[in-house]
Amino acid sequence: MIRASRHGTAHAKRVAQATPTGGARFAWGRGCIYVLAALAAFALPVRAQALLPVPSGQPVELSDVLLDDNPGELWVRFRFLAPRIGDLAGQIGYDVAAIDMAHLCQILAVPYVETRGITPARVVISMSDRPVEFGTSQPGATQYFEAYRLQDSRCIWEEF
Repeated sequence: MIRASRHGTAHAKRVAQATPTGGARFAWGRGCIYVLAALAAFALPVRAQALLPVPSGQPVELSDVLLDDNPGELWVRFRFLAPRIGDLAGQIGYDVAAIDMAHLCQILAVPYVETRGITPARVVISMSDRPVEFGTSQPGATQYFEAYRLQDSRCIWEEF
């Protein structure tokens, strides 16, 4: 079963783009059970169906989903743990991870927003090599981010 590893409200310790005053709120509810059930069918059976399939084959696990409505528009943030990302030899670099993030947007974000009936201005897919609290930085952690707008059930890359 795929489930969020944290529950509650994410609070930023410093001001960051699109972080609401009260913190982002989790959007884990009844509507996403259908998306998660579909994803579980594709997940590798190695880790109790918690890993998501991506083109690179790296282990990727959904950490949380946040709804973020600052500054006045809805952003849906999908945060993933991807322990093999980084710039060292043998790690998954940004160029490969970007393909994985686009894939995750298409297979996870599109069905998620459609089943919940929400219309976000942006979808942000992020990967981190270790758990990092939302809105904070952690020295030594590798994090990759991509933003998309959804159009006709497709993820369209947006430059930050």
